[in-house]
Amino acid sequence: MRLQQSFSVSPQKAPPLTPQLSIADLFTIGIGPSSSHTVGPMRAAASFAVLAALHGTPVSLRCELFGSLALTGKGHSTDTAILLGLSGWLPEDVDPRKVPDIVENIRSTETLLLQGSKAIPFFQRDILFRMGEFLPGHPNAMRFFASYAGGREIAQTYFSIGGGAIRAEGQEPDRPNFAVRYPISSAAELLATGRDTGLSIAAIVWANEEAWRGRTETAAFIDSVRAAMLACIERGFHQDGILPGGLNVRRRAKSLHERLLARGPRTDPSHVFEWVSLYALSVNEENAAGGRVVTAPTNGAAGVLPAVMKYYEVFTPSPSLEGSRTFLMTASAIGFLYKARASISAAEMGCQGEVGVACSMAAAGLVAALGGTNEQVENAAEIGMEHNLGLTCDPVGGLVQVPCIERNTMGAVKAINAAYLALQGDGQHIVSLDAVIETMRQTGNDMRSKYKETSLGGLAVNVVEC
Repeated sequence: MRLQQSFSVSPQKAPPLTPQLSIADLFTIGIGPSSSHTVGPMRAAASFAVLAALHGTPVSLRCELFGSLALTGKGHSTDTAILLGLSGWLPEDVDPRKVPDIVENIRSTETLLLQGSKAIPFFQRDILFRMGEFLPGHPNAMRFFASYAGGREIAQTYFSIGGGAIRAEGQEPDRPNFAVRYPISSAAELLATGRDTGLSIAAIVWANEEAWRGRTETAAFIDSVRAAMLACIERGFHQDGILPGGLNVRRRAKSLHERLLARGPRTDPSHVFEWVSLYALSVNEENAAGGRVVTAPTNGAAGVLPAVMKYYEVFTPSPSLEGSRTFLMTASAIGFLYKARASISAAEMGCQGEVGVACSMAAAGLVAALGGTNEQVENAAEIGMEHNLGLTCDPVGGLVQVPCIERNTMGAVKAINAAYLALQGDGQHIVSLDAVIETMRQTGNDMRSKYKETSLGGLAVNVVEC
């Protein structure tokens, strides 16, 4: 008897869908350790720097951090991100190697160059961590103030909503809802569009990207994302020492890489999965060290997609550049659905919204790269998330290290498993991707806040810090 996709979950006031997204909204090249706590705040601070400069030269600046940004901001380098953003740096532009010197200069001189040009007094006390205080708009909130001569002051609140994206309170999105060729708001619509047009999921994304740029430019962008992912893996192979933050976590990628090379040909099946784990480990150690990574779809989950894509390129019979493009374009289509129908913010969803989403995306991308049907792609994405539901976010010490680094290795291996399970079937299954996304959203809403990137529960309170 053929199983039908009949399982559904009753919606609980599902959020309105966001405007159509682009691959540039999902994949960004920035720095670690966190998309929500580092990349987002840096962009918010840079945005406020522009606003503050428009009103003249401030005599003082300050920033208040709320919710998860306050509770785990120290471990996620949120204060560093604020200093960089106010100074005019953006995540994609700043050289990670120069960050310590930039920050040290601000702190030693107690002077910040607003947008890199206007000297403003700035002290350590000007970044306030409002521990235990949450703003209603989002668990990741920050409020900036600029004061001017004569007592005039301006303020703006921003929310870091996941994956490095920000939203300013009281402001409309800075981009209209683009009219894409194939508007997609659900997996069911995605599959229906594929059936009606005969297009693969990747081809649908390629067509929709034309609303933003030409195909050549899109290809150049996706190739730059691929190159940055692979470069991050390679850099991690050659770094050792202790990761910053005080947990004394030692990098393992370099020594593991050397041991695997010494073992010779990659023939034993377990050998393959050790390499996949190494790829993810390498990326997330780079992320934890504040290095250059690709947000995919977040920094905390940045190792999953590169590891699975590298697996495709190294271990499958006929890899190609076009296959890797198909991998990333298909994965992005799945990521769009999670962003639109739920959230990729661990402060809202727990780690199911980060590593779980990355696992789902990677599983879908691998099936597509291996020639699977749209229905098999959707099945793989569903499997990838179904077995991550309820995954908490409880980083020890507020650092993206324990359990985050190893969790990426598990997400990558699980994604490969999900892909091959889906390829063994015909795409028909009981739980639809839409149902599992809605379940993730409801689970995240029901999850106690202490298990959602606050470091107030789980491993974060049961592991004795060294």
